[in-house]
Amino acid sequence: MLIQPEKIRPKDESILLSICIATLNRGDFIAETLNSIVSQLTVDTELLVVDGASKDSTPDVMAKYVQEYSQVRYIQEQENSGFDADFDKAVSYAKGTFCWLMTDDDILVPGAISRVREELVSNNLELLVVDAEVRDINLERILQLSRMFLEKDHYFEQSCDQFLEVAGDQLSFIASVIVRRDTWLKRERNRFYGSLFVHVGVLLQSPPLEGVKVLSEPLIQIRYGNASWTARAFEIWLFIWPNLIWSFEQFSERSKAKVCARYPWKNLMQLLKHRARGSYSTREFENFIENRASGIEKAQAFIVAKIPEPIANFAAVAYVVILSRQSRLGLGDLLDSEHASWASKLLARLLPLSKIGG
Repeated sequence: MLIQPEKIRPKDESILLSICIATLNRGDFIAETLNSIVSQLTVDTELLVVDGASKDSTPDVMAKYVQEYSQVRYIQEQENSGFDADFDKAVSYAKGTFCWLMTDDDILVPGAISRVREELVSNNLELLVVDAEVRDINLERILQLSRMFLEKDHYFEQSCDQFLEVAGDQLSFIASVIVRRDTWLKRERNRFYGSLFVHVGVLLQSPPLEGVKVLSEPLIQIRYGNASWTARAFEIWLFIWPNLIWSFEQFSERSKAKVCARYPWKNLMQLLKHRARGSYSTREFENFIENRASGIEKAQAFIVAKIPEPIANFAAVAYVVILSRQSRLGLGDLLDSEHASWASKLLARLLPLSKIGG
Protein backbone atom coordinates (compact mmCIF):
# COMPACT_ATOMS: atom_id res chain seq x y z
CA MET A 1 0.00 0.00 0.00
CA LEU A 2 1.67 3.20 -1.19
CA ILE A 3 -0.01 6.43 -0.19
CA GLN A 4 1.40 9.65 -1.51
CA PRO A 5 2.33 12.35 1.00
CA GLU A 6 -0.42 14.78 1.94
CA LYS A 7 -0.18 18.51 2.22
CA ILE A 8 -0.61 20.31 5.51
CA ARG A 9 -4.30 19.99 6.09
CA PRO A 10 -6.69 22.28 7.94
CA LYS A 11 -7.89 21.26 11.37
CA ASP A 12 -11.05 19.15 11.41
CA GLU A 13 -13.21 20.58 14.21
CA SER A 14 -14.87 17.19 14.71
CA ILE A 15 -11.55 15.52 15.63
CA LEU A 16 -10.26 16.36 19.08
CA LEU A 17 -7.21 14.09 19.17
CA SER A 18 -4.90 12.67 16.52
CA ILE A 19 -2.59 9.92 17.73
CA CYS A 20 0.46 10.40 15.52
CA ILE A 21 3.02 7.63 15.00
CA ALA A 22 6.16 7.99 12.89
CA THR A 23 7.56 4.55 12.12
CA LEU A 24 10.36 2.84 10.23
CA ASN A 25 10.85 -0.92 9.90
CA ARG A 26 8.89 -1.86 13.02
CA GLY A 27 6.68 -4.52 11.46
CA ASP A 28 7.50 -6.94 14.29
CA PHE A 29 6.24 -4.57 16.98
CA ILE A 30 3.77 -2.07 15.58
CA ALA A 31 0.73 -4.39 15.57
CA GLU A 32 0.88 -4.70 19.36
CA THR A 33 1.03 -0.92 19.64
CA LEU A 34 -1.89 -0.49 17.25
CA ASN A 35 -3.98 -3.07 19.11
CA SER A 36 -3.60 -1.09 22.32
CA ILE A 37 -4.87 2.03 20.54
CA VAL A 38 -7.65 1.02 18.13
CA SER A 39 -9.76 -0.52 20.88
CA GLN A 40 -9.82 2.88 22.60
CA LEU A 41 -10.61 5.11 19.60
CA THR A 42 -13.72 7.26 19.84
CA VAL A 43 -15.65 9.21 17.22
CA ASP A 44 -13.51 12.30 17.83
CA THR A 45 -10.11 10.56 17.72
CA GLU A 46 -8.00 9.25 14.87
CA LEU A 47 -4.83 7.19 14.53
CA LEU A 48 -2.34 8.42 11.94
CA VAL A 49 0.79 6.43 11.01
CA VAL A 50 3.51 8.03 8.88
CA ASP A 51 5.86 5.39 7.51
CA GLY A 52 9.32 6.68 6.57
CA ALA A 53 9.69 4.22 3.68
CA SER A 54 9.86 0.94 5.62
CA LYS A 55 11.39 -2.02 3.82
CA ASP A 56 9.94 -4.70 6.12
CA SER A 57 6.40 -5.98 6.74
CA THR A 58 5.07 -2.64 8.03
CA PRO A 59 2.99 -1.83 4.90
CA ASP A 60 1.30 -5.25 5.03
CA VAL A 61 0.56 -4.89 8.73
CA MET A 62 -0.87 -1.42 8.25
CA ALA A 63 -3.07 -2.46 5.32
CA LYS A 64 -5.09 -4.72 7.62
CA TYR A 65 -5.76 -1.94 10.11
CA VAL A 66 -6.67 0.62 7.45
CA GLN A 67 -9.17 -1.84 6.00
CA GLU A 68 -10.73 -2.72 9.35
CA TYR A 69 -10.76 0.67 11.09
CA SER A 70 -12.06 3.81 9.39
CA GLN A 71 -10.26 6.03 11.92
CA VAL A 72 -6.84 4.64 11.00
CA ARG A 73 -4.87 6.53 8.34
CA TYR A 74 -1.59 5.32 6.88
CA ILE A 75 0.79 7.50 4.88
CA GLN A 76 3.77 5.77 3.33
CA GLU A 77 6.56 8.14 2.35
CA GLN A 78 8.67 7.32 -0.68
CA GLU A 79 11.88 8.41 1.07
CA ASN A 80 12.94 8.41 4.69
CA SER A 81 13.25 11.95 6.07
CA GLY A 82 14.44 10.98 9.53
CA PHE A 83 12.80 10.68 12.94
CA ASP A 84 12.23 14.39 13.53
CA ALA A 85 10.94 15.29 10.08
CA ASP A 86 8.56 12.32 10.00
CA PHE A 87 6.96 13.33 13.31
CA ASP A 88 6.70 16.88 12.01
CA LYS A 89 4.97 15.54 8.90
CA ALA A 90 2.62 13.48 11.06
CA VAL A 91 1.46 16.60 12.92
CA SER A 92 1.05 18.43 9.61
CA TYR A 93 -1.07 15.61 8.18
CA ALA A 94 -3.20 15.24 11.32
CA LYS A 95 -6.81 16.41 11.50
CA GLY A 96 -7.17 16.86 15.23
CA THR A 97 -7.01 19.86 17.53
CA PHE A 98 -4.39 17.99 19.59
CA CYS A 99 -1.69 15.52 18.58
CA TRP A 100 -0.39 12.71 20.76
CA LEU A 101 3.12 11.90 19.50
CA MET A 102 3.07 8.15 20.06
CA THR A 103 5.94 5.71 19.59
CA ASP A 104 5.71 2.66 17.32
CA ASP A 105 6.60 -0.11 19.79
CA ASP A 106 5.19 0.97 23.15
CA ILE A 107 1.70 0.37 24.55
CA LEU A 108 -1.19 2.56 25.69
CA VAL A 109 -2.71 1.26 28.91
CA PRO A 110 -6.49 0.65 28.93
CA GLY A 111 -8.38 3.88 29.44
CA ALA A 112 -5.46 6.09 28.37
CA ILE A 113 -7.28 7.87 25.56
CA SER A 114 -10.35 8.46 27.73
CA ARG A 115 -8.14 9.96 30.45
CA VAL A 116 -6.41 12.28 27.99
CA ARG A 117 -9.69 13.35 26.35
CA GLU A 118 -11.06 14.26 29.76
CA GLU A 119 -8.17 16.65 30.34
CA LEU A 120 -8.28 18.17 26.86
CA VAL A 121 -12.01 18.84 27.04
CA SER A 122 -11.95 20.21 30.59
CA ASN A 123 -8.91 22.48 30.41
CA ASN A 124 -7.54 25.17 28.11
CA LEU A 125 -4.16 23.56 27.43
CA GLU A 126 -1.38 23.89 24.92
CA LEU A 127 0.50 20.89 26.31
CA LEU A 128 -0.35 17.76 28.27
CA VAL A 129 2.47 15.50 29.50
CA VAL A 130 1.74 11.96 30.66
CA ASP A 131 3.77 9.55 32.76
CA ALA A 132 4.83 6.04 31.77
CA GLU A 133 5.87 2.79 33.39
CA VAL A 134 8.93 0.97 32.09
CA ARG A 135 8.88 -2.72 31.18
CA ASP A 136 11.33 -5.17 29.68
CA ILE A 137 11.56 -5.64 25.93
CA ASN A 138 8.78 -8.27 25.98
CA LEU A 139 6.52 -6.07 28.15
CA GLU A 140 6.33 -8.89 30.70
CA ARG A 141 8.31 -7.52 33.65
CA ILE A 142 7.92 -4.09 35.24
CA LEU A 143 11.28 -2.41 35.64
CA GLN A 144 10.03 0.94 36.90
CA LEU A 145 6.50 1.81 38.01
CA SER A 146 6.84 5.41 36.89
CA ARG A 147 9.33 7.72 35.22
CA MET A 148 8.34 10.83 37.15
CA PHE A 149 7.06 9.41 40.48
CA LEU A 150 4.63 12.26 41.06
CA GLU A 151 2.17 12.13 43.92
CA LYS A 152 -0.32 14.37 42.12
CA ASP A 153 -0.99 16.10 38.82
CA HIS A 154 0.68 19.46 38.22
CA TYR A 155 -0.69 22.47 36.35
CA PHE A 156 1.46 25.37 35.17
CA GLU A 157 0.21 28.60 33.64
CA GLN A 158 3.37 28.67 31.53
CA SER A 159 6.21 26.34 30.62
CA CYS A 160 8.37 27.74 33.39
CA ASP A 161 11.37 26.59 35.44
CA GLN A 162 9.14 24.56 37.74
CA PHE A 163 7.64 22.74 34.76
CA LEU A 164 11.08 21.89 33.42
CA GLU A 165 12.14 20.52 36.79
CA VAL A 166 9.03 18.33 37.06
CA ALA A 167 8.78 17.05 33.48
CA GLY A 168 12.06 17.85 31.70
CA ASP A 169 13.48 14.34 31.88
CA GLN A 170 10.15 12.81 30.85
CA LEU A 171 10.12 14.98 27.73
CA SER A 172 13.01 12.91 26.37
CA PHE A 173 10.31 10.26 25.77
CA ILE A 174 8.29 11.60 22.86
CA ALA A 175 5.16 9.55 23.60
CA SER A 176 4.65 11.56 26.78
CA VAL A 177 3.65 14.58 24.68
CA ILE A 178 0.13 15.67 23.70
CA VAL A 179 0.40 19.10 22.09
CA ARG A 180 -2.05 21.51 20.49
CA ARG A 181 -1.54 21.14 16.74
CA ASP A 182 -1.81 24.87 15.98
CA THR A 183 0.88 25.55 18.58
CA TRP A 184 3.23 23.03 16.97
CA LEU A 185 2.72 24.38 13.46
CA LYS A 186 3.43 28.02 14.34
CA ARG A 187 6.72 27.26 16.10
CA GLU A 188 10.18 26.62 14.66
CA ARG A 189 10.84 22.97 13.83
CA ASN A 190 13.43 22.66 11.05
CA ARG A 191 16.24 23.83 13.33
CA PHE A 192 15.74 20.73 15.44
CA TYR A 193 15.76 18.19 12.62
CA GLY A 194 18.47 15.64 13.29
CA SER A 195 18.44 16.21 17.04
CA LEU A 196 16.15 13.19 17.64
CA PHE A 197 14.19 15.48 19.98
CA VAL A 198 12.30 17.81 17.66
CA HIS A 199 9.36 17.81 20.06
CA VAL A 200 11.56 19.16 22.87
CA GLY A 201 12.78 21.93 20.59
CA VAL A 202 9.21 22.86 19.73
CA LEU A 203 7.97 22.79 23.31
CA LEU A 204 10.83 24.55 25.10
CA GLN A 205 11.56 27.38 22.68
CA SER A 206 10.30 30.89 23.34
CA PRO A 207 7.66 32.13 23.85
CA PRO A 208 6.57 29.89 26.73
CA LEU A 209 3.54 27.67 26.27
CA GLU A 210 0.32 28.82 27.94
CA GLY A 211 -1.53 26.15 29.90
CA VAL A 212 0.57 23.07 30.66
CA LYS A 213 -0.52 20.05 32.69
CA VAL A 214 1.49 17.02 33.81
CA LEU A 215 -0.40 13.86 34.72
CA SER A 216 0.94 11.66 37.48
CA GLU A 217 -0.81 8.52 36.25
CA PRO A 218 1.29 6.30 33.90
CA LEU A 219 -0.66 5.89 30.66
CA ILE A 220 2.03 4.17 28.60
CA GLN A 221 4.05 0.99 28.92
CA ILE A 222 7.55 1.55 27.55
CA ARG A 223 9.27 -1.38 25.83
CA TYR A 224 12.69 -0.74 27.34
CA GLY A 225 15.85 -1.63 25.40
CA ASN A 226 14.18 -1.48 21.98
CA ALA A 227 15.04 2.06 20.91
CA SER A 228 16.15 2.39 17.30
CA TRP A 229 19.01 4.69 18.36
CA THR A 230 20.61 2.39 20.97
CA ALA A 231 23.83 2.23 18.95
CA ARG A 232 24.20 6.00 19.36
CA ALA A 233 23.47 6.04 23.10
CA PHE A 234 26.80 7.62 24.06
CA GLU A 235 26.48 10.51 21.63
CA ILE A 236 22.80 11.06 22.37
CA TRP A 237 22.80 11.10 26.17
CA LEU A 238 26.20 12.66 26.80
CA PHE A 239 26.14 15.27 24.02
CA ILE A 240 22.96 15.73 21.96
CA TRP A 241 20.48 15.72 24.84
CA PRO A 242 22.41 17.99 27.25
CA ASN A 243 23.37 20.38 24.45
CA LEU A 244 19.70 20.74 23.53
CA ILE A 245 18.44 21.24 27.08
CA TRP A 246 21.14 23.77 27.93
CA SER A 247 20.49 25.75 24.73
CA PHE A 248 17.23 27.19 26.06
CA GLU A 249 18.33 30.44 27.68
CA GLN A 250 14.94 31.32 29.19
CA PHE A 251 15.30 28.53 31.76
CA SER A 252 17.57 28.89 34.77
CA GLU A 253 20.79 26.91 35.07
CA ARG A 254 19.42 25.36 38.24
CA SER A 255 16.36 24.03 36.42
CA LYS A 256 18.34 22.72 33.48
CA ALA A 257 20.76 20.99 35.85
CA LYS A 258 17.74 19.17 37.35
CA VAL A 259 17.20 17.60 33.93
CA CYS A 260 20.81 16.76 33.07
CA ALA A 261 24.37 17.85 33.74
CA ARG A 262 25.80 20.42 31.36
CA TYR A 263 28.78 18.23 30.50
CA PRO A 264 27.96 14.64 31.53
CA TRP A 265 30.93 13.33 29.55
CA LYS A 266 33.18 14.85 32.23
CA ASN A 267 31.70 12.46 34.81
CA LEU A 268 33.89 9.37 35.19
CA MET A 269 30.99 7.22 36.37
CA GLN A 270 29.02 8.11 33.23
CA LEU A 271 31.97 7.11 31.08
CA LEU A 272 32.43 3.88 33.05
CA LYS A 273 28.76 2.93 32.65
CA HIS A 274 28.91 3.47 28.90
CA ARG A 275 32.14 1.50 28.73
CA ALA A 276 30.46 -1.27 30.74
CA ARG A 277 27.58 -1.40 28.26
CA GLY A 278 29.89 -1.35 25.26
CA SER A 279 28.77 2.08 24.02
CA TYR A 280 32.05 3.86 24.84
CA SER A 281 35.42 2.98 23.34
CA THR A 282 38.48 4.70 21.90
CA ARG A 283 36.36 5.48 18.83
CA GLU A 284 33.91 7.56 20.89
CA PHE A 285 36.85 9.10 22.75
CA GLU A 286 38.42 10.23 19.48
CA ASN A 287 35.13 11.40 17.94
CA PHE A 288 33.60 13.24 20.88
CA ILE A 289 36.03 13.88 23.73
CA GLU A 290 39.61 14.19 22.51
CA ASN A 291 39.16 17.65 21.02
CA ARG A 292 36.90 18.90 23.82
CA ALA A 293 38.93 17.87 26.85
CA SER A 294 42.39 18.73 28.03
CA GLY A 295 44.79 17.71 30.76
CA ILE A 296 43.53 15.33 33.39
CA GLU A 297 40.01 15.14 31.90
CA LYS A 298 41.37 13.87 28.61
CA ALA A 299 43.70 11.40 30.35
CA GLN A 300 40.92 10.01 32.53
CA ALA A 301 38.53 9.64 29.60
CA PHE A 302 41.19 7.83 27.57
CA ILE A 303 41.97 5.45 30.45
CA VAL A 304 38.29 4.53 30.84
CA ALA A 305 38.04 3.88 27.10
CA LYS A 306 40.88 1.37 27.42
CA ILE A 307 39.52 -0.57 30.41
CA PRO A 308 38.56 -4.11 29.33
CA GLU A 309 34.79 -4.13 29.00
CA PRO A 310 34.11 -7.10 31.33
CA ILE A 311 36.12 -5.37 34.08
CA ALA A 312 34.25 -2.10 33.51
CA ASN A 313 30.98 -4.01 33.60
CA PHE A 314 31.80 -5.64 36.94
CA ALA A 315 32.86 -2.32 38.44
CA ALA A 316 29.66 -0.63 37.28
CA VAL A 317 27.49 -3.47 38.58
CA ALA A 318 29.27 -3.23 41.94
CA TYR A 319 28.60 0.51 42.05
CA VAL A 320 24.88 0.01 41.36
CA VAL A 321 24.22 -2.83 43.81
CA ILE A 322 26.27 -1.29 46.61
CA LEU A 323 25.93 2.48 46.24
CA SER A 324 22.97 3.08 43.92
CA ARG A 325 20.33 0.67 45.21
CA GLN A 326 17.39 2.15 43.30
CA SER A 327 18.94 1.98 39.83
CA ARG A 328 17.12 -1.10 38.58
CA LEU A 329 17.13 0.15 34.98
CA GLY A 330 20.85 0.80 35.14
CA LEU A 331 21.52 -2.67 36.50
CA GLY A 332 19.37 -4.22 33.78
CA ASP A 333 21.35 -2.42 31.10
CA LEU A 334 24.60 -3.67 32.55
CA LEU A 335 23.52 -7.29 32.93
CA ASP A 336 21.95 -7.36 29.46
CA SER A 337 25.23 -6.22 27.93
CA GLU A 338 27.31 -8.77 26.04
CA HIS A 339 30.15 -7.74 28.33
CA ALA A 340 28.44 -8.90 31.51
CA SER A 341 30.59 -11.70 32.93
CA TRP A 342 29.61 -14.49 35.30
CA ALA A 343 31.15 -12.38 38.08
CA SER A 344 28.81 -9.44 37.33
CA LYS A 345 25.77 -11.71 37.29
CA LEU A 346 26.83 -13.49 40.49
CA LEU A 347 27.28 -10.16 42.28
CA ALA A 348 23.80 -9.05 41.19
CA ARG A 349 22.30 -12.28 42.53
CA LEU A 350 24.13 -12.01 45.84
CA LEU A 351 22.99 -8.43 46.36
CA PRO A 352 19.62 -8.19 44.58
CA LEU A 353 17.84 -4.89 44.28
CA SER A 354 14.26 -4.32 45.34
CA LYS A 355 11.66 -5.90 43.06
CA ILE A 356 10.72 -2.60 41.41
CA GLY A 357 13.26 0.19 41.59
CA GLY A 358 12.72 3.92 41.44
